[in-house]
Amino acid sequence: MLGAIGLDEGQESAYRALVALGAAEVPDLAHRLTLPVPQTERALRHLERHGLAAQSSARPGRWVAAPPGVALGALLTRQRHDLEQAEAAAALLAEEYRAEATEPAVHDLVEVVTGASAIAHRFVQLQRGAVEEVRALVTGRPQVPTGPDDDTEDRAAGSGVHYRVVIERDVLTDPDGLREAQVALARGEQLRVVPEVPTRLVIADRALAMVPLTGRGTEPAALVVHASGLLESLLGLFEAVWRDALPLRLGGADGTVAESPACPDGTDLVILSLLLAGMTDASVAKHLELGLRTVQRRVKGLMELAGVTTRLQLGWHAYERGWVARH
Repeated sequence: MLGAIGLDEGQESAYRALVALGAAEVPDLAHRLTLPVPQTERALRHLERHGLAAQSSARPGRWVAAPPGVALGALLTRQRHDLEQAEAAAALLAEEYRAEATEPAVHDLVEVVTGASAIAHRFVQLQRGAVEEVRALVTGRPQVPTGPDDDTEDRAAGSGVHYRVVIERDVLTDPDGLREAQVALARGEQLRVVPEVPTRLVIADRALAMVPLTGRGTEPAALVVHASGLLESLLGLFEAVWRDALPLRLGGADGTVAESPACPDGTDLVILSLLLAGMTDASVAKHLELGLRTVQRRVKGLMELAGVTTRLQLGWHAYERGWVARH
């Protein structure tokens, strides 16, 4: 908990023990911490430099804890001052960057990132830097950049960042893909499905984009595109795929479904959405943990309710009635 003020785990434990005792000899404190005496002495010296401990003037070799309210308060005040200075420096650098970026050199508009670790790190940076919207195209093929992790998306969603994601139909054939889609929908993300997306892509606001450069069998590499005509083209690509994609509706993150009443309920609409996304009756039944005949019975009931005789007509009728809307 005190790592923010420069203490590691051992140093924090030493300070807590010293506070609990008030004062202690080095061997006694080492025994209490189950640490070697030299390591305990180093921890005490570090605490001394931070003003958290001092050697007793009356009894050499005895260490006394500084009052936490005073000592930690002073450190926190200094830490806040340092952070304020860092924020001011960051704001100044950002202003300088914007001034230089008004007419950037062509070679500064793109950067190549190589290696899986570097790509993953840059990908997280891109998402966490978004302030308005993240757009993404997700394929079932093992290309970079990798998919967003839940923690990063949770943070972004919590800060008001909007997600629009188009996923490839093959992703839905993977149980993990369906689970992740359920979690994303529960976070409030908008998901759509197409038979195939042209490439993996992620765009943060209208400032940065990331696309893969290599396929299978080569070292992972990705292209980071800054604000430019190329970025506008990638935005246009995403919007074109988004317009042609079908909205995805799934059950809750826990996978629960309800019994079907005389009119379309949540389960009916989930079935309809998955079928429109291209899944088979068997795949839908497996995902919803329903029997195949149950799924087919529900589809037949929807067709009777809509007054149609084919599934193609049912899909059209679903849009006409607003059962599966494209907003």
